[in-house]
Amino acid sequence: MMPNFLRNRNGTGGGRMVTSLDRCTALRVSLSLMVVLVLGMPAASALAHSMLVKAEPPQRAVLTKSPSQVRLWFNEQIEGDYASLVVLDDKKQSITEVKPTLAPDDPKSIILPLPELVPGKYSIKFRVLSVDGHVVESSFGFTVKGETQKK
Repeated sequence: MMPNFLRNRNGTGGGRMVTSLDRCTALRVSLSLMVVLVLGMPAASALAHSMLVKAEPPQRAVLTKSPSQVRLWFNEQIEGDYASLVVLDDKKQSITEVKPTLAPDDPKSIILPLPELVPGKYSIKFRVLSVDGHVVESSFGFTVKGETQKK
């Protein structure tokens, strides 16, 4: 009589005995795959696009005074020559003709000086080119209430 581990599915001989060598091979393959996946994670984050991480004035802010500038921070360095930053009033008219500049202290940040803003709703539209070559654009709003003096 043949032991069960030597039988195949239909009950005849020719089955295969699982050895500890087979288990070791399976373990090695599994561990190798895990190492490749873990080491590949930093590469995946390098493929990510720039993202807005902070804004002054903040998104949906309600301010009591006119801000003197708009400053946007991104998670990676951006190309200052290709940055676009516009502030629009409630009639969708640009309130400044000045181009934004890279912040002198941070290549991940752009600044746009603002004139005195009257109370009302404003939209900030931006478009930046990250150093990895991807374009990121978005918009958000803020409101000025009350006084119009600069900070």
